[in-house]
Amino acid sequence: MTGLKPSQLRALQRLYRVRVPQDCAVTPELGQRLAALATEMEQPLCTFLNRRGQVVRVGLGTPDRARIPPLELPRYGEARLCGLRCVAVGLERQPPGRAALTALAAQRLDALIWLTVRGGYVDRAYLAHLTVTETVVSPPLSAEGLAHQDFLALVAGLEEEFARNYRAREVSESGDRVILAGLQAQGDGATDTGVPLGLVELGQLVESAGGAIVDTLWQKRERPHPQTVLGEGKIAEIAVAAQTQGANLIVFDRELSPAQLRNIEQRVGLRVSDRTEIILDIFAQRARSAAGKLQVELAQLAYRLPRLAGRGQALSRLGGGIGTRGPGETKLETDRRAVQKRMIRLQQQVNDLRDRRQRLRQQRLDREIPTVAIVGYTNAGKSTLLNTLTKAEAYAADRLFATLDPTTRRLNLGDFLGLEQRIGTVLLTDTVGFIRELPPSLVDAFRATLEEVTEADVLLHLVDASHPHWEAQERSVREILQKMPLPTGPVLTVFNKCDRPLDVARLREQHPEALCISAQARQGLEELCRRLALLLRQTVGAF
Repeated sequence: MTGLKPSQLRALQRLYRVRVPQDCAVTPELGQRLAALATEMEQPLCTFLNRRGQVVRVGLGTPDRARIPPLELPRYGEARLCGLRCVAVGLERQPPGRAALTALAAQRLDALIWLTVRGGYVDRAYLAHLTVTETVVSPPLSAEGLAHQDFLALVAGLEEEFARNYRAREVSESGDRVILAGLQAQGDGATDTGVPLGLVELGQLVESAGGAIVDTLWQKRERPHPQTVLGEGKIAEIAVAAQTQGANLIVFDRELSPAQLRNIEQRVGLRVSDRTEIILDIFAQRARSAAGKLQVELAQLAYRLPRLAGRGQALSRLGGGIGTRGPGETKLETDRRAVQKRMIRLQQQVNDLRDRRQRLRQQRLDREIPTVAIVGYTNAGKSTLLNTLTKAEAYAADRLFATLDPTTRRLNLGDFLGLEQRIGTVLLTDTVGFIRELPPSLVDAFRATLEEVTEADVLLHLVDASHPHWEAQERSVREILQKMPLPTGPVLTVFNKCDRPLDVARLREQHPEALCISAQARQGLEELCRRLALLLRQTVGAF
């Protein structure tokens, strides 16, 4: 509170001695006292009172500037209010705006009492409070009229309603209630409803992870805001939407930096996640083999390490020498050191896994058996095609990232080409599905698995032709393949799910060399095997 006169500072300090009746939102005397102070200082003023009527905090500025962080509130949760009310004095003769109501929702205040000033006196009073579905603002009241309302009865009724709604939600729903948030830059694709394609895919990821989407909000910006990705107004809109719709998680369509994550959580008062964390959560749910669990844990630790709050290595006191002696490590430093040690052990195990897979691949080369890897966007039907061609029993489901561990089976092309039994045997491998902007931590952790792609003689790029945006998916897979550390073999593009209604002529026009099949309906498999045999003959001289 710099720039204030000593008399003004003393007047603010004396506010902590004030006590109002418990059943009164604010007395006319306190309201007038606050109005006079705000007029004299020429600044908005916020005073927070508990349910005993005691002043517990005083701040200069509007409610959104003077608000209390969730961790410092007396209590916080969906089933109740925080136990504090805010008496705010605004210098303009306007009802509370969106920013003030956002602060009310983010802090889950008992109420926001908004006083406007005219000539140094209270002109109007507004009482705003939360309900299960919306934020309610009263019509203009006089200070005396506001004082005669039974404030405790109002708060008790609201908390009873919140608790009842929360219990009902717990019974009927078993997952996170999620609001999706993101940017739409110029040139980004959108669906017919105007929702950006990135948010549509993010919604599928959230549902695959077990969340329920309650709202989708986005903002058109050329570049993300460096602190909060979205602008201040849109963040405020998200906070209000989360309150009115009972959301408990906000998910952004891009990877957030640790600072952005912290800033957004402070503004909305809820858990905030990003696209990368959702993908890692799905992988953690799907991992079945020891190798898959190992790689997922390594990716999660690599993602979480920089997001442990604090300065990390700069605070370490175990190095010895000038500037390193002191009281020892903090809890944060201990956590960081434990994570780093665990990552070193996991990386060694991943390297062992990599060597073991390399030996298996060398054995296949010694037997001179050609290898084919099925690659493609997640949920393109790779596992279904493997099962159909080889009679394998790999897990296949109509959801994102159903497969995490590569599965290799023998495929006898002769069964489909009418050749002899021992002619045309290849090893067919089902790989992890790709996705747009595949997280770097995931690529590094799954390098041992992705090497199956770079070591294959031929890649079979499977595209879901029934997806409304298959062009973007096909382009994403090609970009990921180009970024592989080693060059890949020749690629045969195959469009799957062609038994569904789609524009085959358009596919033929854009990809005249591609095949159209249906792995589930067993259509076009003979031509696929014929093309594979021809490509392998040209590439490695097989058959």
